[in-house]
Amino acid sequence: MKKVMLSIALASSALLSGCVVSVGGGSDSHYSADWEDREYNNRQHIAALESGMTYESVLRKMGVADFNELFEKQDGTYRVLFYRTQKTMGDGITTKDECTPLVFRNSQLVGWGDSAYAFMN
Repeated sequence: MKKVMLSIALASSALLSGCVVSVGGGSDSHYSADWEDREYNNRQHIAALESGMTYESVLRKMGVADFNELFEKQDGTYRVLFYRTQKTMGDGITTKDECTPLVFRNSQLVGWGDSAYAFMN
């Protein structure tokens, strides 16, 4: 009986020795291509934006933002949407420094990029 079990174990390990299972996709090329495609698409959409576009029209074009901020100032209500456009670390986690901010005042696009975001503060 031990010989049969040993034979089965050896046969199954020989069959499975060539199998590789990838879970999570942390650094494989498919995972990287997904992020690169997303960043490229976001940059393309941002390049086609026009000042004065409505919040709703930009959201339809861009999709859900990676980060979203809303605050009130004396001159109106500001909303900032952050979209991932460049990778700084290959850890798979999106941070604001990897994003381009889109700045809206009273639901109208007034600017994008770091300088537009810094101007508000």
